[in-house]
Amino acid sequence: MVQRILEAGDIEALDHTAIPRIRMPERLAVFAPRAARLRQLAGLNNPIAGYLRLMAVLADAQQAVIAGFKAQPPSPELIASAQQHSMPLIPALSGVRDPAWRAVLSQLLDKLEAAGPLTPPLVELIARLRTLDTATLDAQADAIFAQRFDEVDPASAPFIMAALQVVWTDLAADIDKREVPYIETLGLCPVCGSHPVASIVRVGGVYDNYRYLQCGLCSTEWHMVRSKCSNCDSTKGIAYHVVGSPDADEATREAESKNAVLKAESCDECHTYRKIGIQSKDYDFEPFADDLASLTLDLLMGAEGYRRASPHPWLWPEQAGDADEPASESGSD
Repeated sequence: MVQRILEAGDIEALDHTAIPRIRMPERLAVFAPRAARLRQLAGLNNPIAGYLRLMAVLADAQQAVIAGFKAQPPSPELIASAQQHSMPLIPALSGVRDPAWRAVLSQLLDKLEAAGPLTPPLVELIARLRTLDTATLDAQADAIFAQRFDEVDPASAPFIMAALQVVWTDLAADIDKREVPYIETLGLCPVCGSHPVASIVRVGGVYDNYRYLQCGLCSTEWHMVRSKCSNCDSTKGIAYHVVGSPDADEATREAESKNAVLKAESCDECHTYRKIGIQSKDYDFEPFADDLASLTLDLLMGAEGYRRASPHPWLWPEQAGDADEPASESGSD
């Protein structure tokens, strides 16, 4: 009698009580909701409303481009090797990427220019991006992926990252989640090895009430238990912070914390934080957009002595250790 040995993915598929480990992105359902959420958040008297509206236009451009784009998929040999060695399937840091990403960047810039009047600083930035040669663009992509802050141009990084997101999201959307290996570093994306941007406690269906980290590059989401640091895996010294009313009494602060859509989850072991959103409090919560729009919470966490575990892909610090501030708030409103 031959006995079949089930792989982890097969076991998960059979066990209907198991927590779904992975949520793969849907090609046509990533960037449009993100753009809508950015516009919604910009309309709430946000201090960087102009920048959020610009980024909404950029997300619209991503949606338009990905609808007609197809990236070169990873080879079966690469997938097999990643699975064998418990490594990300299409690692961003490998230095191997579809050269079409540079054409994607050009298309995104075209759509930004066609979206409406641009401020002079943005016109100048787009013109400068168009003059960058292949080597310079690839060097910027390498620096962004490796988070070598001193080498990253914070003004152009969001647009370069946007092009790379289109490529990796397209690739991730075609991957069968059962093929995604378990990797040793739980705080990194198992598909591309990138850092999460934020996390979300989802509502509805098989994902209900589970916390998922969202990749800042390919938008894959992977499960991680709550009250565990997504940066160092510690379960000690985890706390949650919200932006509350000034001079509020203790009862008011407790109510604000309980009802908050977005919180910062801090860790006293590594002194970092990432934000977490509760979808049951606001169904439209989108980790990427809500993280970008909540600079006040970043300022609060900095004042309390914590640093971001990783920068927002569309909001790079001028150099390592700087507070998260947009390189430019110029845009087409």
